[in-house]
Amino acid sequence: MIGAHTDSPCLKVKPVSKSTGGGCQTLNVETYGGGLWYTWFDRDLGLAGRVLVRDGSKLQHRLVKIDKPVLRIPMLAIHLQKNLYQEGFKPNFQEHLKPILATMRKAPKPAANNGNTSSNTSSSSLAAPTSPNGTNHATASADITDSHHPLLLQMVADELGCNVEDIVDFELNLCDVQRGVLGGAQDEFVFVGRLDNLASCYTALEALTDATADGSTLDSETAVWSVAMFDHEEVGSDSAQGAGGPVMRDTVTRVARQLAEGEEGAVERTLRQSFLISADMAHAVHPNYADKHDSLHAPAFQGGLVVKHNSNQRYATNAISAALFREVGRRAKVPVQEFCVRNDMPCGSTIGPILAHNLGCRTVDVGMPQLAMHSIREMGGVDDVAFAYKHFLAFFRTFSELDASLDVDSLPPPDIKGIIREPACSHVH
Repeated sequence: MIGAHTDSPCLKVKPVSKSTGGGCQTLNVETYGGGLWYTWFDRDLGLAGRVLVRDGSKLQHRLVKIDKPVLRIPMLAIHLQKNLYQEGFKPNFQEHLKPILATMRKAPKPAANNGNTSSNTSSSSLAAPTSPNGTNHATASADITDSHHPLLLQMVADELGCNVEDIVDFELNLCDVQRGVLGGAQDEFVFVGRLDNLASCYTALEALTDATADGSTLDSETAVWSVAMFDHEEVGSDSAQGAGGPVMRDTVTRVARQLAEGEEGAVERTLRQSFLISADMAHAVHPNYADKHDSLHAPAFQGGLVVKHNSNQRYATNAISAALFREVGRRAKVPVQEFCVRNDMPCGSTIGPILAHNLGCRTVDVGMPQLAMHSIREMGGVDDVAFAYKHFLAFFRTFSELDASLDVDSLPPPDIKGIIREPACSHVH
């Protein structure tokens, strides 16, 4: 099994997002995860997420992406913060992270209420703007218009090809609309957002699909191959969709019971014999901050997947799982690196320890090295993406044979000498 997470730190539109200030319409947003929020200033921002749309008597779940710069969080000019370099950039995340949507002068005006001063009539009479194709959509319902700018709702409706009044609710994230590119003098880097952890999701899924492209590959396979992608890792994984939820164990349980035709103990044996790769991005050594790494555990770009170690169980790797993973790489001729955090630095964590605890299976934590983790735009190595794909592909194709060769029962029995005596009690009774 390979497990990864799909979420990344971002700004999310709050349930009531309509706000104004300085003659502009702004959005009230919420921080998600531990982002480097100062990197979100002066970026071209779009919107993406899911929308609930009313279709007659049914509610449809629709995905939406507004892939153009409709929002921006501008920095305060240096002239208005003279002590910036002495005091540092310290924005208030509630007050200073509101993106600008439009000026009040250009935003659509509320429709006239024809003399009716009822608050309900007034709130429900906000006219939806005309769409680019000339269609005048119906007026939005009062409740959702009270919560969000009509202009925002209209943009979402136009993207989905529905009426504003059909929008029931949504979950929208802000995202950088700048495309990912290859960079560096040798085109050896990837510059793009959300490498953590979509790069792991991509390489794991590509490896799984390519490993099964030839139907005969599974003819002699005794194991079940799977990739699991979870939400909410950046906020602790404790959700129905997170690694702390029941979905992974429930899935393994149902598959094992079906294949074993209800044989007693099949689920427990399956879990004990399983092997999980927890794939999450790793910290490459920063050339300008090399002292932040243990000098003997400093992963570099183009050096292959990083095996992560932590005795305090922030990572789930142990000697056996690390050795098996390295051996897969050795046989596939792909390099492997090692990482262990400095003793005077805090250590992050992954879904690895959570799933190892919930499943009781052998687990190794690995990741591609990257810089600028949790920035709006991150940096990875081109070769490392290829190394990850090749390593994961070899894992699916060769691990069962390798695992069968591991003899964990060959240790000799302990040679206990002497007599174990109960120490005398020194307490005075």
